[in-house]
Amino acid sequence: MGGRREPRDGPLPIVSLLPNLVTILGLCFGLTSIRFTFADRFELAAGLLILAALVDGMDGLLARRLNAASPFGAELDSLSDFVCFGVAPALLVYHFGLEGLAGMGWLASLAFAICCCLRLARFNVAAKDETNASGSFTGVPAPAGAMLGIFPVTLMLSGLFDLRGWDVFIAVWMLGVGALMIARFPTVSLKAMKISRDNAVYVLLAAALVIGLMLTRLWMFHVGATFLYLALLAWGVLKWRRA
Repeated sequence: MGGRREPRDGPLPIVSLLPNLVTILGLCFGLTSIRFTFADRFELAAGLLILAALVDGMDGLLARRLNAASPFGAELDSLSDFVCFGVAPALLVYHFGLEGLAGMGWLASLAFAICCCLRLARFNVAAKDETNASGSFTGVPAPAGAMLGIFPVTLMLSGLFDLRGWDVFIAVWMLGVGALMIARFPTVSLKAMKISRDNAVYVLLAAALVIGLMLTRLWMFHVGATFLYLALLAWGVLKWRRA
């Protein structure tokens, strides 16, 4: 019986694809980072991962502003995050300073990538549960975990210290960062932070200084931001335990 098929939804506005295009842009950064990792271009590999982290939040923001959020976009974003913040950093750090540990070095990188996958899976489940909305993350989010993970690389690129002879320390560092991603304590979220209108100009000034540092002293900025973030984590854990 051949009744007429119901027409599907109307034409898709091209602007509604912008969030997915940003997600694919970040995915290209992550995949290209893997390419430069095995070409021993650590500065480009780490820089591309930092770019991927910077554009990570833009797709969700665009989707909300354009009212273009979709289950497809959410799944694409999650898969892209796993490549950019799980697989790519694990391979970068392994090739940078863990190959000397043979199997043990690979296990540390493997554990980091798996912890990132588990973190993303937990976030996806929590995001679908409307009753679980909160002003903070549970555990270190995947982009922040990736930025912590590549710290041994950026520390060398900054000229401060080369950890390539400290392979056991790098392995322990990767395991520790992986544990932070699947931890259950609350961590700071920029989305939940609020400031008074009178202080907005100072925040914009600080943002300009941060951008200037990133453009001129990227690796030094990353090292400093890593220590600052670790201090915020420690403060958040102490506050959580007291509460």
